[in-house]
Amino acid sequence: MEKNCLSHYAAYLRVERRLSKNTVAAYVADVAGLLAALDMPPEAVAAADVAAYLGGLSATVTKRSQARVLSALRSFFNWMVLEGERKDNPCDRVDAPKLGRYIPQVLSVEEVDAIIRVPGDTDAWKRDRAILEMLYGCGLRVSEACSLRISCVYLEERFVRIVGKGNKERLVPLGEMAAEAFSDWLAVRPEPQRPEYADFAFLNRFAAPLSRVSVFKMVKSRAAAAGVTKEISPHTFRHSFATHLIENGADLRVVQEMLGHESILTTEIYTHIDQRTWQKAVLEHHPRR
Repeated sequence: MEKNCLSHYAAYLRVERRLSKNTVAAYVADVAGLLAALDMPPEAVAAADVAAYLGGLSATVTKRSQARVLSALRSFFNWMVLEGERKDNPCDRVDAPKLGRYIPQVLSVEEVDAIIRVPGDTDAWKRDRAILEMLYGCGLRVSEACSLRISCVYLEERFVRIVGKGNKERLVPLGEMAAEAFSDWLAVRPEPQRPEYADFAFLNRFAAPLSRVSVFKMVKSRAAAAGVTKEISPHTFRHSFATHLIENGADLRVVQEMLGHESILTTEIYTHIDQRTWQKAVLEHHPRR
């Protein structure tokens, strides 16, 4: 019963909510974790059970992760209410962990340039450079880079068509450096392993689409080779892209469109990073320091 319930919930997330494959998997895993720990049918779960479960997680995961789990559970029980399987959502009576303002790690322009320009002349090096230029120059999510299609990159017109979260489409300008790196990669891109891979932009050494894990490892390796010691991920390039745009005077609404954020409140995080930058500069040069 539990497995069947989760299968129907996953279908709801995919079809009606139009969430990405990775988000669906994460939501279902969070709900499955609760049900396995409580060992009771979802119809019987009470608010106290959810609170106790989250409390147990506090020893192993961060408050932000606990909040994400609670969000997934709230979504699941809302679905049960919609389906008529429950009359209430037990998560409505559970307080979310108090979170501080999240400030993501950001690279300087010089650090981004150093990572992208790590010396090399192999085909894989050209591919990795193109990926990094797309992550930074277009503000792509790692999943968007991995699923990018050649037919969505318009080199002459200088824009990229991105299908992001929830299958929402956006158009992003393609800068000169990113366009050049992408063209260099296409010139050496191998024949795809299978016909259905023909339009995938980035292929691995087996001529199949790259995985998110491969891109994570590549970013870590290139950062180490460039002497960058910050703890970074592919998403760091997206954060850095947005921060540098705002530091250079870009309108917040423009950045929101570029990143594909549904709410401008999500984009506002980058104004806080910018404030942190100029605050540090002011304090360092203050006449009364």
